Amino acid sequence: MIKGCLTNNRQAQEKLYKSYYAAMMNICLRYSKSEDDAWDMLNTGFLKVYKSLYSFDEKKGSLGVWIKRIITNNAIDILRKLNYQNYTTIVTDEAESVDLPEVFSRLACNDILALVRQLPAATQAVFNLHTVEGYSHTEIAKILGITDGTSRWHLHQAKNKLQELIKNIDAE
Repeated sequence: MIKGCLTNNRQAQEKLYKSYYAAMMNICLRYSKSEDDAWDMLNTGFLKVYKSLYSFDEKKGSLGVWIKRIITNNAIDILRKLNYQNYTTIVTDEAESVDLPEVFSRLACNDILALVRQLPAATQAVFNLHTVEGYSHTEIAKILGITDGTSRWHLHQAKNKLQELIKNIDAE
């Protein structure tokens, strides 16, 4: 399949796309504001995958992990281009103290995604990178070109906003 993609074989490219579509689309949905935006992220991400496939080294890791990294970086690049990381607020470590309620276990995946999509784009990106992808604030700061404190602030904002949105759901 990889060899076929390297020679621009459309069938091989389609097979690769279909093999990783669902997992990569889920990543794009987490970083986008709409399904249309997620499609754009996914398609530009796969273009980058095809263009850089020659640099994939199976000795360094699996193809899926390599593609995930490219798709995630592409989503972040798109957010950067849209200038969504314009917050420069610096906060203390108290931003880490907000806990999300257990209500997440009662919500369907689509409900959670809808709540996360209501966050401002930069806050949504930090929330995804920290909570879903497991990056540290130092790593997020490097990826997004912000400070550690700003990353913490965005996570704090995300948790507060999600708690507010969840309270509204519980009140209904």
